Amino acid sequence: MNNRIVLLWLAVGGVGFFLLPWYSIEDGIWRLEWLFDGYPGDLDYAPAILQIGSHGKLWLAPIGIALLFPILILNRKNKDSFYANTLIISGLSGFTWFLIQGFSISYAGWNFDFLESWFGPLELIQLGMGYGALLTATAFLFFLMAGIAAKGAVNGDVFIVCSIGFVISLVGTFVFFPVLGILTNALEDSDGFYSLQALFERLFNQDTWGVACLSSRRNCGVAWNSVILAIVTGLTTTVLGLAFALVVTRTRFRAKKLLRMLTVVPIITPPFVIGLAIILLFGRAGTVTQFLYWAFDIPESRWVYGFPGILLAQTLSFAPIAFLVLIGVVEGASPSMEEAAQTLGASKWKTFWTVTFPLIRPGVANAFLLGFIESMADFGNPLVLGGNFDVLSTKIFFAVVGAQNDPGKAAALAIVLLVFTLAAFYAQRRWLGKKSYTTVTGKADTGIHPDLPKGLERIIYGITLPWAAFTMVIYVMILFGGFVETWGRDHSFTLKHYITAFAVTQGEHGLVWYGSAWNSFWTTMMISGISAPLTAAIGLLVAYLLVRQSFAGKNAFEFGTLLSFAIPGTVIGISYIIAFNVPPIELTGTGVILVICFIFRNMPVGVRGGIAAMVQLDKSLDEASLTLGGNSFLTLRKVILPLLRPAIIAALVYSFVRAITAISAVIFLVSADYDMATSYIIGRVENADYGEAIAYSSMLIVVMLFVILLFQVLVGERRLGRKGIHLT
Repeated sequence: MNNRIVLLWLAVGGVGFFLLPWYSIEDGIWRLEWLFDGYPGDLDYAPAILQIGSHGKLWLAPIGIALLFPILILNRKNKDSFYANTLIISGLSGFTWFLIQGFSISYAGWNFDFLESWFGPLELIQLGMGYGALLTATAFLFFLMAGIAAKGAVNGDVFIVCSIGFVISLVGTFVFFPVLGILTNALEDSDGFYSLQALFERLFNQDTWGVACLSSRRNCGVAWNSVILAIVTGLTTTVLGLAFALVVTRTRFRAKKLLRMLTVVPIITPPFVIGLAIILLFGRAGTVTQFLYWAFDIPESRWVYGFPGILLAQTLSFAPIAFLVLIGVVEGASPSMEEAAQTLGASKWKTFWTVTFPLIRPGVANAFLLGFIESMADFGNPLVLGGNFDVLSTKIFFAVVGAQNDPGKAAALAIVLLVFTLAAFYAQRRWLGKKSYTTVTGKADTGIHPDLPKGLERIIYGITLPWAAFTMVIYVMILFGGFVETWGRDHSFTLKHYITAFAVTQGEHGLVWYGSAWNSFWTTMMISGISAPLTAAIGLLVAYLLVRQSFAGKNAFEFGTLLSFAIPGTVIGISYIIAFNVPPIELTGTGVILVICFIFRNMPVGVRGGIAAMVQLDKSLDEASLTLGGNSFLTLRKVILPLLRPAIIAALVYSFVRAITAISAVIFLVSADYDMATSYIIGRVENADYGEAIAYSSMLIVVMLFVILLFQVLVGERRLGRKGIHLT
C-alpha cells in the first residue's frame, strides 16, 4: 500500500516537472488560456524539463535528479532503512535545493551579491513558481515525511506524519515567512542598518507604555489601552456566548431558532457598519441621545467615542464567536454525569458548578482566548469609534499609511501585540491544566440533560433577551439606512441605493449585471466560497493533531497556528505584499493571495473550536477503529468528524463570513481584477455615500444568512442518542 502511495506522489511530481508550467502565468492561476496559447513551446512558463534543455536554466536539473530517487524503492516489499533513507534523501535534497534556487535567482538574476562575486553575472532570470513547481515541491515534502514515518516517527503513521509536515510547511510559508520579513523592519534605523537600539526605542516609549491616565486626564499608552480593552471584551463575549449557548441547549425557550440567528448576525456585518449604527443611536445627534435629552433632560455627550463605544461594538461583533465555540461544548457535556450528581443528592446549582461547568472549561477558555485575540487585532471598530482612545491596531495602521510612513514603528507595535497574545495563550493553558474533559465515549449515552437551576435560568434570560433586543434594534437601524435618502438627516423613502449597487437589466444576450457593486460581489462570493471549506479542513486537521497525537514541539506547533490570528490584518496585508510580490512566490494582485490570507487569518477559530469539541471525545473511539483495522485517515473521516459537526459548522460559518467582512488586510491585497465587498463599501463610506454602503451591507447579510442555513443543512447535526427533553 505504501508503495502505491509513493508511486502516486512520484506521478504527481513527474507531472509537475515534465508537463505543467514551471513558472507563474501572467493571466493568473484561475485561468487556463495557456493551454491554447502554443503551450509548451518556447514560453517563459514552459515545463522544467524544457527550461533546462531549451532555456538553459541548468539550476533546475538537480530537482529532476532528486525526483527520480524513489524509483529505487518501488519494488521493495520490506520497509527497511534503505527504503526510509531513500525517501528522506529524495525529499530533503529536492526540497532544499528547490528553496535555495528559488530564493537565489529572480527578475534581476542573482538575489545576493556574494553569489554574483562567486559565479559572475547571470543573464537568465526566474519568475515566480507555477503549477509545476508547486506540485513538485509538494511531492518532495511527501517523500520526506513518508521517510520520517518509515523511521518510526509517531508510530510510523504516514498520514499523521505527512499531515504534521503539511501544516508546518503551510504555516511556515504563509505565516512565519511574511511576518518575519516585516518584523525585521523593527530593527532598522533611519539609515537602513539593523540596530538593537532602534528596536528598544520603538518598543519602550511613553506613547506605548505611558501610565499618565492614573494621575491625570491624559490617556494611557496604547499597549495598556489595548490589553485592558481585550480582557474586558474577552470576558463580556465569553459570558454572552455561554449564556446564549445555555439558552439554546438547556432551556425550553420557544424562539431558539430566532435567538440563534441573532447571535450569528453580528459576525456577518462589516464592523464599521455596526459602529455607524451605534453612533446614530448613541452619538450626540443619535436617536437615543436626543430622546433622553427630550424626555429626561440628560445632556448630550460624546461618551460613545472611546473605550465604552469600542467595547460595545466589539462585544456585539465577537460574542457570536464565543457562542459558536461554546454551543458544541455545552451540547457535548455528558448528561449521565449530571444525572449521577443529582442522584447522589446534589442540588441543581451544585451540579452545574461542580459537574457541568468544569466539563465545559475548555470551551470557556478557548472562547475567552479568541475574544481577547479578536479585540487585540480589531481594526474597524476602533477606527470608527476610537476618538482619542488609541489602540495598537490603529496605531500600526497609521504608522504605515499615515503621514509618519514608519514601517519600523508598525513592526515594533506588532511585536508588543504578539507578546500580549502569547501571554494570553500561556494563561489559558495554565488554567486548563492537564485535567481530562472527556464526555463523549464509545458507550451508549441516552441520558437527558437536567434543567438549569431556576436562578441561573433567570440570570441568563436577563442577559440574553435584552441583548437580543438591542441587537435587533441595531439591525433595524442598519436596514433602515438603506431605504432613506440620507441616513440621520433626510429619511425620505427611496430605492436608489439598491438600484445603483445591484441594478440588473435584460440585454440582447441575457441578463446584464450593470450595478456598480456586482463585480466586487461575485468576486467576494467566489473567494469566500473557496476559502471557507479549506479553512475548516485545515483548522480541524490541526485540532485533531493537537488533541489526538503526541509529537515533539507540539506546543510551538499550536502557537504557530494562532500567530496569524493574533497579528492585525494591517500587518498581515503589508507583510504579504512585501513577501509575495517577487519570486519565488509571486501572488500579489491575484485571487490566490486573498484565499491564502483568509485561510490563515481564520484557521485558528476552527482549531480552537475543534480542540474544545475534540477533548470531549474519548480516545477509546479511535482505538476501537484502529483495532478493527482502520487507519488514522479512516478513523478521522468515519469516527471523529461525524462527532464534530458543531465545530465544523462553526469553522465553515466563521471562515465564510469573515472572508466577506474582513477589512484591514483586504485593503492592501485587492486589485482591479479582484475587488472585495468591504473594499468597495469603504470607498462608498469615504465618499460619504452611506446609503449605498448600508444597502450593500444589507445585501451581504441576507446572502450570508442563506449560506449559513445551507451549511447547517449540508453538515447536519451531531447525534449522540439523547432525547430532546429535560429532567425536572
